[in-house]
Amino acid sequence: MTVSAKHRKPENRIRVKRGPLEKKDARAGVLFVLPWLIGAAVFLAYPLIMSLWYSLNNIRLTSEGMKFTFLAQGNFTQILLSDPDFLPNLVDYLLSTVVSVPVIVVFALMIALMLNEKIRGKSFFRLIFFLPVIIVSGPILNSLTEQNASTISVVDTQAVTAAIASFLPPMIAQPISGLFSNMVTILWYSGVPILIFLSALQKIDRSQYEAAYVDGASGWERFWKITLPSVKPMILLNCVYTIVFVSSNDQNQLITLIKSAMFSGTSEKGYGYASAMAWIYSLVVLLLVGLFALIFMARKDKYEREAKKLDRKAKQERRKVLHIQRRQARHAKKYHRPTVR
Repeated sequence: MTVSAKHRKPENRIRVKRGPLEKKDARAGVLFVLPWLIGAAVFLAYPLIMSLWYSLNNIRLTSEGMKFTFLAQGNFTQILLSDPDFLPNLVDYLLSTVVSVPVIVVFALMIALMLNEKIRGKSFFRLIFFLPVIIVSGPILNSLTEQNASTISVVDTQAVTAAIASFLPPMIAQPISGLFSNMVTILWYSGVPILIFLSALQKIDRSQYEAAYVDGASGWERFWKITLPSVKPMILLNCVYTIVFVSSNDQNQLITLIKSAMFSGTSEKGYGYASAMAWIYSLVVLLLVGLFALIFMARKDKYEREAKKLDRKAKQERRKVLHIQRRQARHAKKYHRPTVR
């Protein structure tokens, strides 16, 4: 006698009731996260909503307070079509960031590899590379830049710039030349990425290197087959951190442009105009982060993909078997129905 599919107990649907200890841990987790949620709602969500509302208005400061004039997309249209400074600075920012972020990440990885070796004074060298993150604030960095301390004096930057401009288009040659002219400033940004890479390198199992060495793998092969795949998630993290750090730095011309628009005394600019600039800039930064995430996002292993394909095929087969069993149950119920006299 076949059992109807309607009355068959579902497979793999066992519900386990949470115990008191698990509920207590869940409540403790919510309590730990609650201060951050409140802070994010008050200091992040509310300012974002207000900034978006400001960007849709022309705001004038009067003796009676802020006077709002709704413009819809007027500020955005004026910035993208009429502003002579915003778009060129935005393009320069994109090109310089695309060029400088890989340089910073690669430099940080190289220094982390050297600091991970067994050398004397390892802690002292780590301190040296992290000190600029602590002491070099906005005013100090501006002072060093004005004194031409952001360039490497040994390198003739004018000769390098002329050589680059001779065989590259001006749009590409300009950010690369700016990289050489601000090399020290850019390398100062690598303090935190060095620590992130260093922590990732220290978590790699040393037995993998020993097994590769016994198998005859060279140092270069061990780097490509063991080290780089192990720190690949940290590459994406450092790219995102570097983009955000460079984008919010005082040396960024777009930040200066937004500040000047905010405190401008002209009738068409002000808080609303600066908020619209900030929103466009933020969207561009998010797109840039998405681009790097798309490049360095960890791809699934081919064996994992094959296992998922087999799992999907097995589920399809189970659905087919279940469909056949249901159809057989319907036919059995139909043709074995007792006759009424």
